[in-house]
Amino acid sequence: MGFEPVIGLEVHAQLVTETKIFCGCSTAFGRPANSNVCPVCLGLPGALPTLNDQAVEYAVRAALALGCTVQEKSIFARKNYFYPDLPKGYQISQYEEPLAIDGVVQFSDDEVLHRVRITRVHMEEDAGKSIHEGFSDSNRKTHLDFNRSGVPLIEIVTEPDLRTPAAGALFFERLRGILMAIGVNDGNMEEGSLRCDANVSLRPVGRTKLGVKVEVKNLNSFRYLEKAIEYEIGRQASVLSRGADVVQETRLWDTNGDRTVSMRSKEEAHDYRYFPDPDLPPLIISSSFRENVRKSLPELPEVRAERFMDAYGLSRQDAYYLSADHELGEYYELVVNVSENPKASANWLVGAAARRAKLTATPVWNIVSAEALAELIRMVDDGTISGSIAKEVFETTADSGKSPIDIVRDGGLSQIGDVGELEVVIRQVLDANMEAVGKYRSGKEGTLGFLVGQVMRATKGKANPKLVNELLRTLLGA
Repeated sequence: MGFEPVIGLEVHAQLVTETKIFCGCSTAFGRPANSNVCPVCLGLPGALPTLNDQAVEYAVRAALALGCTVQEKSIFARKNYFYPDLPKGYQISQYEEPLAIDGVVQFSDDEVLHRVRITRVHMEEDAGKSIHEGFSDSNRKTHLDFNRSGVPLIEIVTEPDLRTPAAGALFFERLRGILMAIGVNDGNMEEGSLRCDANVSLRPVGRTKLGVKVEVKNLNSFRYLEKAIEYEIGRQASVLSRGADVVQETRLWDTNGDRTVSMRSKEEAHDYRYFPDPDLPPLIISSSFRENVRKSLPELPEVRAERFMDAYGLSRQDAYYLSADHELGEYYELVVNVSENPKASANWLVGAAARRAKLTATPVWNIVSAEALAELIRMVDDGTISGSIAKEVFETTADSGKSPIDIVRDGGLSQIGDVGELEVVIRQVLDANMEAVGKYRSGKEGTLGFLVGQVMRATKGKANPKLVNELLRTLLGA
């Protein structure tokens, strides 16, 4: 019997406010343990929460960007459970009346259109962090850091519309791009500001009734999400194939063992004993506030990618890469406006510039100005310098801040386009590589590339490659 995977995601995204959701404590990452705390986020008796207006605006921005209906009234509730990193003994969240409902995210993958419904978007506070050390029972210790306690989150819950691990990872990637584009989340998964829980079940092919759901918690990379779903599908298929029942539970991804491991039995909503928080009034979102936020939304990544393909003739892969980061997309268009070469501009940003940005952990727009990169592209296009020289000039520009024009002029890097000068070099190369010459004349045209490379090497990359090809063919045919 074949089984069909059914996958839904719950994404927790930290809102990029400077202060926590219910108090004035800083949300800055990496501060000394328990330095960003106060009586409110520590849950001390008598401390009262006050809602962060900026968090509300960001949450509404996210909900609208995901096509949700923002409800006029939403209610904060207490989600009751005991865990050491939850100082109040409950988490302030939303349950029966969330901020927003009924959204949809559409994205393409190799011309296949995926449509994932968003069940709800609600606001909540983050818990603290437990830090475990020691391995034996005698010296095992747990330390608690409450700096994250009270950090504002939105939880984005999807319908079970995904069917493959790859589609789940791609949706998560696209969602990250949306949240970053609208400026509500920094996308830093390593620091925990964006993480995902995957709900996975199997059902016999052709059936509509859902199988028993297993939740895999706290996945903080696209790769881990895909691998965890893939493993869980295989594990559940093995259980069902033996005639056994899948247990509803919460599991964790073991990065060392590349497997999911059981954490605890799966809680139901009633286990949390939700009830409205008596210290927080209903959140009322006026229609005017909602519409003002909607008008402030930038062009979303999916829309921008489609526009890049239509307007600039980019491949789907390049268009989505350049659209995933809002600032990168803006930078690309600045380069194109000056260079007037969309494809070459894209090639630089997905190639040499991207490698430099990754190596230096610096955004490309802070490495080389759009004007300088466009200037470099135009010098290649008009034959002033070769492509290989351009890469050297790019690195020099990045290191020194000098303009490409000045670097080329001062370094004597202009391309050699004089026929007579090139013929002298080419004849020297041919004389030194008679074996390759013989192979070419015997019909092995691939040898021409080797000879072109030798000429470029002899001229230190300054020869005009097109002219070199033409002259070589002429001289070899003589």
